[in-house]
Amino acid sequence: MLYVSTRGGAPTLDFEAVTLAGLASDGGLYVPEAWPTFTRDQIAALQGLSYVDTAVAVLTPFVGGALSPTDLRALCDTAYGRFAHAAVTPLVQLDARNWVLELFHGPTLAFKDVALQLLGLLFERFLSSRNTHLTVVGATSGDTGSAAIDALAGRAKVDLFMLHPKGRVSEVQRRQMTTVLAPNIHNIAIEDASFDHAQAMVKAMFADQAFTGRFALSAVNSINWARLAAQIVYYFYAAVRLGAPDKPVAFSVPTGNFGDVFAGYAAARMGLPVAKLIVATNVNDILHRALSEGDYSVGTVTPTMAPSMDIQVSSNFERLLFDLHDRDGQALAQSMLGFEADRRFNLTPGMRVTAGQLFASARIDPDEMDLAMRRAAEQSDMLLDPHTAIGLAAAHRAELPADVPVVTLATAHPAKFPDAVERATGRRPTLPARVGDLFDRTERYDVLPSELATIQAYIAERATAA
Repeated sequence: MLYVSTRGGAPTLDFEAVTLAGLASDGGLYVPEAWPTFTRDQIAALQGLSYVDTAVAVLTPFVGGALSPTDLRALCDTAYGRFAHAAVTPLVQLDARNWVLELFHGPTLAFKDVALQLLGLLFERFLSSRNTHLTVVGATSGDTGSAAIDALAGRAKVDLFMLHPKGRVSEVQRRQMTTVLAPNIHNIAIEDASFDHAQAMVKAMFADQAFTGRFALSAVNSINWARLAAQIVYYFYAAVRLGAPDKPVAFSVPTGNFGDVFAGYAAARMGLPVAKLIVATNVNDILHRALSEGDYSVGTVTPTMAPSMDIQVSSNFERLLFDLHDRDGQALAQSMLGFEADRRFNLTPGMRVTAGQLFASARIDPDEMDLAMRRAAEQSDMLLDPHTAIGLAAAHRAELPADVPVVTLATAHPAKFPDAVERATGRRPTLPARVGDLFDRTERYDVLPSELATIQAYIAERATAA
């Protein structure tokens, strides 16, 4: 399996190289040169398998010769052995049609653990045979930071610099990042910034040839293909438990950066019978506008009680646009240059029709989010975090055949957002015992202005040269 850049100007890489590279050198994102496909019988054979066995089966085509089947299984065993539920990502039924896929049983209580626990091990495995020190730079709207930090803390040959917008993540999210005191972990709170600002600075660092020439940069955001590949697994795992390949399944995905839902798109391209992928956004609705009206234009970020979705520039949307441009990297590169200059891109009618065959979307306002949390608590005795509630509200809106089950991806434990949950339901969720002392731990982080040069200087003083 080889990987190409969405912008057509970067070298073609194998799985090991694309994992260590993160962002492509031409500013694009790596995608498989061709989508691997599973036959109906291969999908049926996944029924009843453990999560680890499912992961090995789904990831094997993407890994190619970079790992032996034995090595891949060992890494998956280690990664998912840290999860608090034996099923890793259990399905919970809400009613006759709606299901919740709980993706928050990892060490930091968010879906990012599913991919990042494995990605941390992949970094370590691939670096063990190289005389290279990796400088990982990431931006987070909340959950990616804590999951990446947990996965990389103390690992050899890796330094991690994680940027988060100061004051725009929940207290639990912040403390999960800033209380990890490993010497290779560096937390940076960016003043007067949104996630989009932080993410733009990360991309600018990758585009700075002098900087990348001095440090071997890599990414843990979902711009890293290996992270997305790991997320494809739970779509297969859930779907076969609800009747696939004989029965199609729909998924409602709360998303801001389009990574989690793109993993569902990848599963569909591989042959999984996905009836619909419902893109659930909050009031920061660039993805809903793009899919429903063709209007992919950047607005002002509005802070909400679902901060991980307070995003206007959705990096992974470029991967879908690549396919909508018939995989013409040069054409997409021109489109993205125009978007970066004008902060606007219009999907053609043909693109909208093609995307609409698989995608639907919904914008969920705060009142509807609160209603979804209350309904789940009262009718199903289930507390949902704000992001999952947005996904469930979008699922309730979906226009689908009555016999199609709808799976809402539960992206975070409700205790990560206790104030929002309590306000909506009157019940305050508690942290699981394994992180119960979070508020007693010492924090360590630095506050920097939203200035690229200042942040690069900070990293240069602390990182190890390649």
